[in-house]
Amino acid sequence: MAVNIATNSPAAWLAAIRVKTLTGAMVPVAIALSKTYADGSPIQWVPAVLCLAFALLMQTDANFVNDYFDCVRGIDRAERMGPPRACAQGWVTLGAMRRAIALVTTIACLTGLPLILWGGMEMVGVGVACVVFCFLYTTLLAQRAMGDVLVVVFFGLVPVGATYYLQTQQFTTDILLLALGCGLVTDCLLIVNNYRDRHTDRACGKRTLVTLIGEKATEWLYLALGAAACACAVCCLPWPRGCALAGWLLLFAALPWHRMKAIHHGRALNGVLGLTSLFILAYGIVVSLALLSIRLIP
Repeated sequence: MAVNIATNSPAAWLAAIRVKTLTGAMVPVAIALSKTYADGSPIQWVPAVLCLAFALLMQTDANFVNDYFDCVRGIDRAERMGPPRACAQGWVTLGAMRRAIALVTTIACLTGLPLILWGGMEMVGVGVACVVFCFLYTTLLAQRAMGDVLVVVFFGLVPVGATYYLQTQQFTTDILLLALGCGLVTDCLLIVNNYRDRHTDRACGKRTLVTLIGEKATEWLYLALGAAACACAVCCLPWPRGCALAGWLLLFAALPWHRMKAIHHGRALNGVLGLTSLFILAYGIVVSLALLSIRLIP
């Protein structure tokens, strides 16, 4: 169904931001801060807010970059089964999107720069890597089946690890597991997206993990990623809490997995994307609450 949105209007930019994807930026920071509290360290709110703002800005920037370059390269065609994209639909002009990318990138860098006061000059390297791979993801690496690796790194290891380090000046085994779990659960969203687009991706020569391993293996991979993410979180909790957590999270993972298998192909898989976003949000909430309960409920 065609949607009438005025060019470069607030509604157009809201569509370009892809608000539902922002949970992927918030969850890692929430988990890292919850772990900080669980470990008995006081929360330093200024770097915490800066980490969250930087994560949200970089997620928005990544969405803008993806929208722009997929339109320029003709990937967002009429046969596309995913949600409509702002540039391809003419809701946002290419010139306006270029300026927005430059502006958001600049604001993100200025937002993250003060973090050197808490984490040292190493934070400059982290920030530069985030910006560089924000562009490389769409323009190069996602076409070469590297997207899943980048998701695990930049939606798990980097934001969880950096946020925790800025709070505690440490990087522990537990935080590594939590960061890995966060990256794995977020990758479920990319798996569903590429599963939906597997036929058109093959037709245009785009290589994704899904096109390489096939649809049946991908269906099981989705569930395996959810289970592995649950296992990572459970390993960081006292056993009674971990056992209850595992049950709830596996239930959340099984619902979109079952739905994905049942639908199998077509635009209806966009509904599974929504369920997966809810799964990621639920994962973040449940894991964060479980970590907080270590101190709140001895």
